[in-house]
Amino acid sequence: MKRGMLSEAMESEKCSPCPSASDKTPDILVLGAGVVGITTAYALARRGFSVTIADREAGPAQGASFANGAQLSYAYTDALAQPSLLRKMPFLFAGLDPAFRVRLSPDPDFFRWGLAFLRNCTQAQFDSNTLATLRLGLESQAAMADLRERHPFDFAHTVPGKMHIFRDEGSLNHSRTVAALKRSAGIEQEILTSAQAMAIEPALHDAGPIAGALWTPSDEVGDPYRFCKGLLAVLVSRYGLKTAYRFSAAQITQKRDAVIVVDDEGNELSASNVVVCLGAQTPRFLAPLGIRAPIAAMKGYSFTAPPGKYAPTVSITDAARKIVYCRLGDSMRVAGLAELNNNDPAPDPARLRHLIDQAKAAMPYAVDYEAIRSGWAGLRPMTPNSQPVISQAGQRIFLNVGHGMLGWTLAAGSAERVSALVEQSIGQHRQIRKAS
Repeated sequence: MKRGMLSEAMESEKCSPCPSASDKTPDILVLGAGVVGITTAYALARRGFSVTIADREAGPAQGASFANGAQLSYAYTDALAQPSLLRKMPFLFAGLDPAFRVRLSPDPDFFRWGLAFLRNCTQAQFDSNTLATLRLGLESQAAMADLRERHPFDFAHTVPGKMHIFRDEGSLNHSRTVAALKRSAGIEQEILTSAQAMAIEPALHDAGPIAGALWTPSDEVGDPYRFCKGLLAVLVSRYGLKTAYRFSAAQITQKRDAVIVVDDEGNELSASNVVVCLGAQTPRFLAPLGIRAPIAAMKGYSFTAPPGKYAPTVSITDAARKIVYCRLGDSMRVAGLAELNNNDPAPDPARLRHLIDQAKAAMPYAVDYEAIRSGWAGLRPMTPNSQPVISQAGQRIFLNVGHGMLGWTLAAGSAERVSALVEQSIGQHRQIRKAS
């Protein structure tokens, strides 16, 4: 290390047994301090591993986790690739959908991603991908409940339920079909008439005509940025986590007993194993190792403002406009737009203005639009099948990436899955060493 980036833990929680007694070389280096990286660090530390987490920013949750839609949509795991979207492709490629844009490019990786996406646009693949992600969503809900019970810090978590509103009968009928698919997995969802929806959420009286709604009373909300800060404090004070900020991981080298990661200024971090949680940065980082991660960036926007005079209490998604309204304590988070293959994280003022205008047109009294506090854009890492990549990519390299628009929702569950992989791999290494 060239500079003192590691911050020592203030207090260590006694764990039994700890896999490593070394304070110099941690068992695990987690790359990326968004919701996926932070929950992964927690799942590993809870298993007794020594963990360092590194991020290119000055603190946690500065990228796609900073100001996303904030919905914990455990029951809404619908895959993006589906037959109805396939039929809209010419419309999208022509740039005629203001909410969903596709940036075409000659990049071979994006071409491969696009072909894989098209292969997933069948009904059978949609059903399979949706149910697979639903299983992970339910695991994540259980893991988050356990985390909140163990460490009850505040991140504006509530269970207001989630309501998808539909402007036409065709979209409502499609939601009815998908709800029936999920019912086989024990998910409680209900198709509502417009009158029933307005009875549950009176703010919809000002949302214009709707054909009906899909109501999921068990879905939750929470501020991902506050969550990351709160869980990080727990990790540092109770689990001995070390942090390395302003570390922009550039190169990775596998040795016999360790992995070495170098940043773009020549600083080094080493660990026995590495878990990559770099989101949309993952393909570029792994390419030199010959490891392909099928991820394309999906840029999204949000703004945060005080609630309006008729602000909703339940979480609302306007399916036609692709806009989310989410209440977080004394704030409203409004998120939307999707720009596939846009790798520029900077907010485009014109696009942000479009989101504000569309949100105001749909629900004019939900938000105090004259008092918008901040605007944001982030890159969501999409896979062709809308399922995250949770795998072992090398002897000491693990991946927990590609959560798309459900990173906040799936973070806790995917953290448990990748931690189980790491634990199993380390156990196997030890058995081999004993045998030899």
